Amino acid sequence: MARTTPIAHYRNIGIMAHIDAGKTTTTERVLYYTGKSHKIGEVHDGAATMDWMEQEQERGITITSAATTCFWKVETGPYKDVSYRVNIIDTPGHVDFTIEVERSLRVLDGAVCVFDSVAGVEPQSETVWRQADKYGVPRICFVNKMDRTGANFYRTVDMIVDRLGAKPLVTQLPIGSEGEYKGLVDLVSNKAIIWLEETLGAKFEVVEIPADLKEKAAEYRAKLIDMAVEQDDDAMQKFLDGEEPDYDTLIKCIRKGTINYAFVPVLCGSAFKNKGVQPMLDAVVNYLPAPIDVADVKGVKMGTDEAITLPSSDDAPMSALAFKIMTDPFVGSLTFARVYSGVLESATGVLNSTKDRKERIGRMLLMHANNREDVKEARAGDIIALAGLKSVTTGDTLCDPENPVILEKMDFPEPVIELAIEPKSKADQEKLGQALGRLVQEDPTFRVSTDQETGQTVIKGMGELHLEIKVDILRRTYKVDANVGAPQVAYRETLGRKSEIDYTHKKQSGGSGQFARVKITFEPGEPGSGYSFENKIV
Repeated sequence: MARTTPIAHYRNIGIMAHIDAGKTTTTERVLYYTGKSHKIGEVHDGAATMDWMEQEQERGITITSAATTCFWKVETGPYKDVSYRVNIIDTPGHVDFTIEVERSLRVLDGAVCVFDSVAGVEPQSETVWRQADKYGVPRICFVNKMDRTGANFYRTVDMIVDRLGAKPLVTQLPIGSEGEYKGLVDLVSNKAIIWLEETLGAKFEVVEIPADLKEKAAEYRAKLIDMAVEQDDDAMQKFLDGEEPDYDTLIKCIRKGTINYAFVPVLCGSAFKNKGVQPMLDAVVNYLPAPIDVADVKGVKMGTDEAITLPSSDDAPMSALAFKIMTDPFVGSLTFARVYSGVLESATGVLNSTKDRKERIGRMLLMHANNREDVKEARAGDIIALAGLKSVTTGDTLCDPENPVILEKMDFPEPVIELAIEPKSKADQEKLGQALGRLVQEDPTFRVSTDQETGQTVIKGMGELHLEIKVDILRRTYKVDANVGAPQVAYRETLGRKSEIDYTHKKQSGGSGQFARVKITFEPGEPGSGYSFENKIV
């Protein structure tokens, strides 16, 4: 079957931010405006499409990363009138679930970093930014919640410089703020966009820039042009000759600078109030890279140290990276994978080169949160889920058996907290081990061990909420009731100071008798030196 969407029209992106900055709300609007969903699901109502777990809906937070695919057409500019395939992964913002961001960014080509315009750059914003730096992911910034009391777009831009060390390229200015927020000034087109309240943000008007913002818009547009034309020699020469770059040229220059990490485009809006999402989607298409725009994936030839690079092409040998394992109540074990090169077909055999084991591809699924769509093949650039793989774990490489390659793996942080867990009944005891094994397979930052001295089963994770969620999943999904608490401490005694014993043994039953003298000295050794015994017969 031929490719339906050219790889140049792919955008694999993640939505990342500090907790409660509005990632999932933004993603819900994206699904609505792209036609993927017919109504807007709200996080606070527990109805968000991307927050499908019971625990997510109850707490109003994202716990596990969720993938979906939608299509978007840009109406103006050099990339207009083409349907772009946007694969989106919505990630958690809570620090306990930072592994979800880490493994998502490993397989994505671009990212949208969402900021709360009131709080600005928050601690977890810095963490996810460093993770994106680690994997070299180009990104754009979306300053959200411009309708909130205390919203300040310009302060947030300053914080992006001060706290993240980034070079922001302001491409939009807000029109009003807090309760007066109405729309934005697009500095690239030099026009204003005003949203119509009664259409849930689906319709907007393009108008002239308000008089009170013209001076500020001219100032920021001049900065934008200066930074943009630096990316292209021809555009720079024309600009120096007095010719201002046109709209298409500016878009291409900003795209080049974004992909080369020269700067980070900054946009604004209010996802909850349905303002600013469509221009953000335009920016995803216009500025973020396609799979062919980023560096070829690197790996090593299996069994050797020989470096290999694989281009994002259907004609190259097949290679894919498993970045997430999930247990689905209807399908069983699902392995999420990013196809980097070649074509992966269902009902074929592949090699798990990390473990040197062959696997057979059964069902292949395109995921929309927890909804599934069967597909027969996946091509370079696709993100899909594979059902029924036996030995694959997070970070494993799947490849063509004739061209074995091992792709670069991911790094996982060590757990920071532990709890003892024990089943409440005999029936629970039988199910607990199997359930914990499943959870360990799904989450590399969740560990299970048995304390050899106390005999307790100990679970380890990234924080209290992380372990609380795991225990809740045990109860609801696997029907295992368990008690949890602080692990027992096996106290050990040791010598504190030197001690001597001098004993004389006497035994007389007539005659000269028997005598023996025993002298024993106990003293502490050097820490870690272990037990030492010396026998001195005098």
